[in-house]
Amino acid sequence: MKKEPIILTAMLSVLTWTACPAQQVLTLQQCRDSALANNRELEMAGQKITVAEYDRKIARANYFPDISVSAAYMYNSRNLSLLSENASDLLANIGTEITDRSELLRIIGRLTSADIEGSLNEIGSEINRAFGLDIRNVYIGTVSLKQPVFMGGKIVAANRMAALAGELAESQYETVRNTVTNEVDNAYWQTVSIAGKKRLAQDYADLLHRMLHDTELLEAEGMATQADLLAVRVKANEADMLLTKAANGLVLSKMLLCKLCGMDPDSDIELADENADRIPLPGPEPMRSDEEIFASRPEIRSLELAREIYGRKVAVARADMMPEIAVTANYFVTNPNLYHGFRNDFSGMFNVGVAVHIPIIHGCEAMYKVRKAKAETVIADCQIADAREKISLQVTQLRKQKEEALEKLEMAENNLGSAEENLRTATLGYNEGVIPSGTALAAQTAWMKAHSEYIDAGVELKMAESALFAAEGRHGTAQNNNVNLMK
Repeated sequence: MKKEPIILTAMLSVLTWTACPAQQVLTLQQCRDSALANNRELEMAGQKITVAEYDRKIARANYFPDISVSAAYMYNSRNLSLLSENASDLLANIGTEITDRSELLRIIGRLTSADIEGSLNEIGSEINRAFGLDIRNVYIGTVSLKQPVFMGGKIVAANRMAALAGELAESQYETVRNTVTNEVDNAYWQTVSIAGKKRLAQDYADLLHRMLHDTELLEAEGMATQADLLAVRVKANEADMLLTKAANGLVLSKMLLCKLCGMDPDSDIELADENADRIPLPGPEPMRSDEEIFASRPEIRSLELAREIYGRKVAVARADMMPEIAVTANYFVTNPNLYHGFRNDFSGMFNVGVAVHIPIIHGCEAMYKVRKAKAETVIADCQIADAREKISLQVTQLRKQKEEALEKLEMAENNLGSAEENLRTATLGYNEGVIPSGTALAAQTAWMKAHSEYIDAGVELKMAESALFAAEGRHGTAQNNNVNLMK
């Protein structure tokens, strides 16, 4: 009889476990990959590469002939006639005009006037129709070909500019990619730091609750006062509040990381380094020279490409002052046509020629365009020089920050050892009744502060190393060493 509730409880536990989504464990690389796959700015940068590739194909198409086909139909309300209106009427009624003259009747002898009038009117009408042009329905068709031969170097320069624009889009993509990666790295290690502080807050709260329990026993035996008990209880409550804040901070930090990774902010995730006592830190790397750094930074590459594009703009602007030569070929077909008289059927012809365009002057517009492009090139040179100076300063500052973070870590490690020994001595003395509660509580506070500073120093060193690697253009190439966060 007692087995049924046990079996039912087990079944409910299994069903509950299968209904709950499993917690997802994410490594740093998985967070990076997810962020890169779901970042909208990176997606737009990728589409710019696609657009640049199409622009390159469009520019390349200018090397090939331009072939087009045109067709037209036109209805006209009236036809054309090569005769005047009086001449046309005269031809149409020529028989009547002739038979009206009596002297001609004597010449034609025995013919009747009716026979002469009808025949001549018919002949005149035929002649009149022969001088008329039927243009009521007009059909026109054209096939044209134009092949550029020399365009002043404009096509070559445009193709080079399109190729440089493609490289520029790729360089800008790398810049956005590195920015996204850095944001994810910072959010990841910040979350790991908060997780470490949450564990520290839990240890601190457990420590104070144990002290509270011991103080209650000491107070019951008369070895501690009511004031000592109240002071310890206040500290225990503060530790509980600190633990609650750390837990809430960890939730918010994970929500931010999920947002950066393109995931649902309420996703149940756990970081691979979240519960680790040691944070992997980049190992030592050979110091790079300024030229190596400049060659690795996509920002410098983007500015250099922009300068080259402005240089090509100079060539394009100069090409506007050069002659342009093109070969043309056309085939025309019309109905009606004039190739054999005037006939209402389709017939055509072709022609081949050379077109030359020589610009003379247009308010010195082309010259001003050349000077403008040269000025833009000078601006790009200044931007490159300024960017180089700023990057050199950035790298120098980050190297100093790394050195300071290493010193902080060493000092925090020394302080941590002292705080742990002080806590051990104070706890032992308090339990023996030779040290007041205030001293023991101060030792616990110092222990908590030393651990917190040690965690901050470790994460600060990690972030400084990551920022330095990104500034030196070698993001993600670092070796990993471990720094113990929980001594």
